[in-house]
Formats: sequence, C-alpha cells, structure tokens
Amino acid sequence: MIFRITFSCEETDGFRRDFEADSEATFLDLHNAILQSVKYSDDQMTSFFLCNDHWEKEQEVTLMEMGKNFEYDNMIMSETQLGQLLEEQGQRLIYIFDPMFERNFFGRLTEIKPGHLDQVVCVNSKGIAPKQLQDVDSIQNLFGAGGDFSDMDEDFYGDNQYDTDDLDESGYESLSFEDGSMF
Repeated sequence: MIFRITFSCEETDGFRRDFEADSEATFLDLHNAILQSVKYSDDQMTSFFLCNDHWEKEQEVTLMEMGKNFEYDNMIMSETQLGQLLEEQGQRLIYIFDPMFERNFFGRLTEIKPGHLDQVVCVNSKGIAPKQLQDVDSIQNLFGAGGDFSDMDEDFYGDNQYDTDDLDESGYESLSFEDGSMF
C-alpha cells in the first residue's frame, strides 16, 4: 500500500509538504524525507506522535530509545513501519522538529492506495518552512519587548550573593549515593 501524508505548519502561511511512502517504509524514512524537503539538519531529537481527532498526542515514535512510557509501547523510528501505526485515511500525526519549544508540523494520512514505492518521496512542496530552531532574539521576545531584561527583579531566582562557608555541611553527612538508598 502507498500512503500519502500531508504536513502543514501554523507558523508559516502556505507551507505544505505531501509525501508518498510505502506502508513498509519506516518512520525514520519519513523523518529523513521531511528533513530533506525543508533543508533541516539532522541533529535534533525529533519525534512523531499519533494523535486523536483533537490533536491530542497519543503514541510517540522517537528517533532513539528514550525510556519507558507505561501508557504506550516504546517505539523507535528505525524499527517502526508506517503500516504498523497508520491504518485509516484521515489519521493525524505530529512531527516535532524543534523539541526545545515543541514546534511541529501537523500531518494527516490523506490517501491510501494500492502500489509499492522503494523510498519516501516528497510529491508536493509549497511554501517556505519555518526556521528549524528558534534564535536568541525570538526567545528573548517571549519575555518582553525587544528582549529587554533590565526590568526583571534581580532576586527572581533567589539571592545570588552567598558564601559557601555559610552552608551547614552537617545536614548533608547522612546522604550517601554508594548504597543505593537514595533510589
């Protein structure tokens, strides 16, 4: 079977990428095709999430094993075929390309048709993709006009003037990491 998956992004007007992939292709194959189509580097811990009809995240497919999630099986892109999780037309998924700020592309399985493909192919590319990562100016703008931090309370994170000699070391003597009692 051939899956047609369409991705869009709320950050950029007119952005759209359509991919066709064999149902036996892996999520890693799709990941690589997405990166190539938007010219992003492959140095981020990206993830796919299957979503319900309200775009709420459900099953995650990660680039590499991240740990145990008891609600869903741990799935790795290189080991998971698209056909294992994508089953019906209209199914939704999210591709997180900027994990620090959870910026993503919204995807939808728009068509299922008979056939076979050897690789994932971008069959339609419209619009310019957003920058892969937020730059410092964009982050600073989240905290105030122009990223001006001069009006922030200097003690926001606590007193930065302390003397290590004032620490009460006796309160820490009983802590030991060697016997595993902390875990």
